Order: sequence, then structure tokens, then C-alpha cells
Amino acid sequence: MAKDFYQVLGVKREASGKEVRSAYRKLARKLHPDVNPGDKASESEFKDVTAAYEVLSDAEKRKKYDKYGDRWEYADQIEEAERQRGQRSSRAGAGAGGGNGSYRFDTSDLGGAGDLGGVFSQFFGRGGGGETRTMSRRGGNVQQPVEITLEEAFQGTGRTIEMVAQEPCPTCGGSGEIAGATCHTCNGYGQVQRPRRLEVKIPAGVITGSKVRIAREGQPGMGGSPNGDMLLVITVRPHPRFERKGDDLYEEVDVPLTTAVLGGEVEVPTVTGKVMLKVPPVTQNGRTFKLNGLGMPHLSREGKGDLHARVRARLPEQLDDNQKRLFEELSAAGV
Repeated sequence: MAKDFYQVLGVKREASGKEVRSAYRKLARKLHPDVNPGDKASESEFKDVTAAYEVLSDAEKRKKYDKYGDRWEYADQIEEAERQRGQRSSRAGAGAGGGNGSYRFDTSDLGGAGDLGGVFSQFFGRGGGGETRTMSRRGGNVQQPVEITLEEAFQGTGRTIEMVAQEPCPTCGGSGEIAGATCHTCNGYGQVQRPRRLEVKIPAGVITGSKVRIAREGQPGMGGSPNGDMLLVITVRPHPRFERKGDDLYEEVDVPLTTAVLGGEVEVPTVTGKVMLKVPPVTQNGRTFKLNGLGMPHLSREGKGDLHARVRARLPEQLDDNQKRLFEELSAAGV
């Protein structure tokens, strides 16, 4: 059973955006894998918390989630399917009302043609000899939201998209009618819906808002024209450690007070592991070091951005008598 995102974050359904952010940050600090190395339970909880935050912190996604629950990612497809079902029902009813069982076109879908002959002319086209030919039109594009982690954006990743695809009706071949009567399989629409699983690849370096085009996986074309495309609309989830600006990453690195004063080396986490940073003597709190080429991959060219590590001097939590005496001596010396 899918988990309730509000329960995962421990907030009420009417919680404000600020309350959602506060709850996420508190849980992320507690559950992050860097804080709980090797703890699979904490790692799983952290993923749930991050997924819940990604939806509830976005007003549009939250609206879809409130309406459709764990099917929120397919909201656009569900609404489109409902719209098309409504159109088919309307058209089927109009055909029955005509008294002869023939299909009647809704002129509002075809540019407002004023008469039935004009509608047939627009939809099928007519040659001078009265023969009917199907109008050619490329299929429309469809958009599919996809959420990925920062690590997946760094490496590139794949997804299995479960979708409701439209295909030409196998009974009438997409014409909407058989021997002048409305096709009973597609109710005159000419297309049917089929569930489908599609394997897609997402390149390294994508950012929130990137659109990855999957050719010919959109709406079907008419009259033998090609299908439209599917556009994967990417959202990269926020990371509890790294802040991303373009292809550069920013983070804070804890440095012991003695290392900041005397100099030394500290470990700096990166997306792929840890590196050693040489800290010069008397490094001031807040100083930022740039580590070239350790940021995110560039999407449209070779290379990577940079990693900016900001020093956060870590004070001792308690002092013994000897340490206290040394600090008093430093104070007396005006340091």
C-alpha cells in the first residue's frame, strides 16, 4: 500500500509550505545516509521523506496528489482520458439521435465548420471527383513528469514509464466507423487506449525544468502521419548536503578549530565520494574553497562544474582544565 505523504512528513493536510519545509529538514538531518552509514532502514525512510517533500513542497504537484493520491503523476493522462471518454459518449449519443445510427461529428473539435459537409471536408478531405481521403496530421506531444535524485542527475539514469497510450482502433483502422455505422470498439473516436510500459534514459547533467525528448512516443498521428513526441519534464530533488546552482555545487564542511588555526587536511564529501582538502593555517570561518571539476556534469558539453566548500569551524563542546588554561593563555596574549 502506498504511503501517505502527509503521514511520512508528520504534517497535517492543511500544513503550510513553511511547515512542510521545516518537517522535511528536521527528518532529513536525522535520517540522511551520511549520518547513518550502513543503516538500510534509515536510508529507506530518508527516500520516503524526500519523495514526500518533493510533492508537498510544489503547489501544482500537491494539488494533483490531493486529488489523485499515489496516482498523482498520471493526473494529466487521467484527465485526458476522462475528457476523451466524455467526447466519445457525446458523439455516440449524437449519432443515436440522428435516427440512422450514423456517426455525427462535433464541429467544435474541427474549427467550427458550419455544416456536415464542411466537417467531412475538413476531417477527411474531398477530391474533385467526390472521393474521400483521410486528412494527414502529426500527433501531438505529451509531457510526462519525472523526479530524480541529485545522484541520478550526476550519473544519468533510466526510468520505466507506465502510461496510457492511444493507438488506432484495431476494429475500424482508425476511421471511427464501419460500413457507415459508428465503430462499437472505439465509439467513433478512431482510437483506443492501451496501458504501456516504456523504458527511457535520462542523460547526466539534467536540471529541474529540463525536457528530455523521446521521439514518436506521443499522441498518434492521423492519416499515416508520424506520432508526436513524449517530453520528460525533469525535477531534481533537493539534496540535504549539496546546494546546486547551475552546474556548481555548494556545501558546508566542518573543520576542527585546531585545524582551522594551525592548518591541516579535512575530508570533503562529493557526489561520488570523499576527497581531502588542504586547509592553510589561520583559515577564517566561512572561507570558501573551490574544487575544480567536482560539480555536476555539463549537459550540453564535456566537463563538469565546480564544488564550493565553505568552512564551518567546529568549536570543542567541552574543555578539560589543561585546554582551558591554554585558551586563557591565548586570550591573555591577545589572540
